[in-house]
Amino acid sequence: MSMPQRFQKRYEPKVRKNHQIRAPRVRVIDNKGKNLGIMDTTAAIKLAQETELDLIEVTSKTDPPITRIMEYGKYLYQQGKKQKKTKQIFGEVKGVRIGMTTSEHDMRVKAKMVDKFLKKGYKVRVELIMKGREKALSKLADKKIEEFLNTLEHGYSVEQEPKRHPKGMQLVVTSQ
Repeated sequence: MSMPQRFQKRYEPKVRKNHQIRAPRVRVIDNKGKNLGIMDTTAAIKLAQETELDLIEVTSKTDPPITRIMEYGKYLYQQGKKQKKTKQIFGEVKGVRIGMTTSEHDMRVKAKMVDKFLKKGYKVRVELIMKGREKALSKLADKKIEEFLNTLEHGYSVEQEPKRHPKGMQLVVTSQ
């Protein structure tokens, strides 16, 4: 009796290996990265088995397909790593708060934090916290936000213009 489908691995890329490769001739790259040239698929499989490794089809879009002699598990690991690396960070917003009385040095420290977040691909919400009568000084608040944005070194674009909220003002910045 065969095992039900639900117990199989959820994700496994569609990669052909060894006898699953259908092309009669393939371009072979060995485990050290050296190009061995074009050869028959059966000869390439035999060569891979002699070194106790697998023949993996790297790309089938070319004629002949490109194959590589390497360990199948290692190849899947590298592909998974590559896929994680290319994933962009969506929806996650980091936040930085500054106040009307925040000193110049503290502004530079916060700006470095924002630069680090932008380099990693995050969106950053910059909040200017205003207390009491500071809320009536909207021109000074605009000036403070502009001063903060001028201290940023990483290229940025303002995704959401500064707008008021109950505790002060906020804007969202993304990298270019």
